[in-house]
Amino acid sequence: MDTTDATDTTDATDATDATATLETRELRYFLAVAEELHFGRAAERLGMAQPPLSRAIQQLERRLGVCLLSRNRRGVSLTGAGEVLLHEGRAALDATAAAARRTRRAGATGRPSGHRDRLVLALKAGASHELLHRLLDAYAAEPDAAEIEVLPCGMCEQEEMLRDGRADVALMHTPYNSLAGFDSEELMSEGRIAVLPAGHPLAKRRTLSLAEVGDIPGLPPARWPSHGTYAPGPGPEIRDQTQLAQLIALGRTVAVLPVSARAWLWAEHAAVPLTDAPPVVTHIAWPAHSRSLALAGLVRTATRL
Repeated sequence: MDTTDATDTTDATDATDATATLETRELRYFLAVAEELHFGRAAERLGMAQPPLSRAIQQLERRLGVCLLSRNRRGVSLTGAGEVLLHEGRAALDATAAAARRTRRAGATGRPSGHRDRLVLALKAGASHELLHRLLDAYAAEPDAAEIEVLPCGMCEQEEMLRDGRADVALMHTPYNSLAGFDSEELMSEGRIAVLPAGHPLAKRRTLSLAEVGDIPGLPPARWPSHGTYAPGPGPEIRDQTQLAQLIALGRTVAVLPVSARAWLWAEHAAVPLTDAPPVVTHIAWPAHSRSLALAGLVRTATRL
């Protein structure tokens, strides 16, 4: 019997399996270089010397059989394959971290027998006040309701918290948040307002348009991060709600926010409805692979409200 074909096939399969396996250490090394685009800064960030980092990346490229980084006198840049591994590698490390966090929560020690499950709910600080109160009250009345830990976060941080396991479920707001990769249910839709300094002449208007808000002399629109980066523009870079409120009150910026933001406005603020802004839609979102019965119960309660 001729076994040449079978042997060749087995060898090829083994080689494919070997190159298809990635270690989390390798991914961390590559992501540091890909995000810094500089081996020295990446090595410093990782707390290691540069030569072993360079060797690790070269070994990874050999195993995968592709070039991940383009190196020249001008510096380091990502190849097409490198762009793919940057995106997929982030998702893989997030999934690994999420698995560890959620496993620790599920198996937390020291709880009394019969203790309720616990869900971590992430939401932007200051958003959805009324909806959140109604949801928590309604869910607490359900039999076998889980304990809900509310985790306020910064602007557009809910996605990252869901992906890396810090949260089990989140209230998300489109178009500000992306629902890609999550399961979700729409809960409510609302219009938007322009929030200005109370003494500004436009604060007396009954309505405004987006074009008017975007072109107010001396009052540039605030900018907040999306996936860690700020859109270009002259307006101040905003990190949290308190900072935004302070800068509006001081006459340094203007912001376009959901109508529900009226709940936290100061006396130094004025809210003017916008006539042409797309609505903000609030969703309850969770990881697509979740099998949590407690989470399913929370989602059912939310959609009944």
